[in-house]
Amino acid sequence: MAHIRQAFTVWPLRGVPHDQLFPAMAEIGFEGLDLASEDMIPLAKSAGLAIATMGGHQSLTDGLNKPQNHDRIEAELSEKIRYAAEHEVATLIIFSGNRAGMDDLVGMRNCAAGIKRVIGLAEELGVNLAMELLNSKVDHKDYMCDRTIWGVTLADLVGSPRFGLLYDIYHMQIQEGDVIRNIRDYGKYFLHYHTAGNPGRNDLDDAQELQYKPIMAAIAETGYTGFVGHEFSPKGEDKVAALRAAFETCRLD
Repeated sequence: MAHIRQAFTVWPLRGVPHDQLFPAMAEIGFEGLDLASEDMIPLAKSAGLAIATMGGHQSLTDGLNKPQNHDRIEAELSEKIRYAAEHEVATLIIFSGNRAGMDDLVGMRNCAAGIKRVIGLAEELGVNLAMELLNSKVDHKDYMCDRTIWGVTLADLVGSPRFGLLYDIYHMQIQEGDVIRNIRDYGKYFLHYHTAGNPGRNDLDDAQELQYKPIMAAIAETGYTGFVGHEFSPKGEDKVAALRAAFETCRLD
């Protein structure tokens, strides 16, 4: 049976010391740390965790769709790509930025031009750049990369196996739905996945609408070998137990 490599994020688990959290996650079966900061990496690796992703540049709202940001982002990403290669970070997360009245096609072309400044270095050093798909209906008003087909078309414009999308299942369920069909149709463009229950961005339980077991099966069917990162806020006091439950929900093997 297919295997899903699962990772976890730290920000929803505030209050749990990392020296306790990382070994506990590894014991559950998690293989990676998602959205890592530099200070987390030594401790994560000592617990046997790979580094699935780090942020690539600032900022989510003021991103690659604005040419005036390209010099800054090129410098930030170039430094981060070299760091990622040195520390075995699989993927850096990048952002389109908000529209602020900009036409989507103009923004797409601008993003492609900005990414092409650094994609050669990413290819040379073996680091993925993944633009995150986020919903603009509820959580990130006016964000440009808010539809799968927009991101897929951008990836075609860039034309590199080292550039693709972070398919956030929670966000795309809100924005457009049809999650499994999009995974099947466009999975080759997805370099990373995030999970959370909808509505609420909480546990992957029966109180929310997404059926994560068949979603994971659809991801596995595409031949995906990267990480699925859990980015939800547990509802209960026992946050480690919530992550254990999510791990079992998304486990296929």
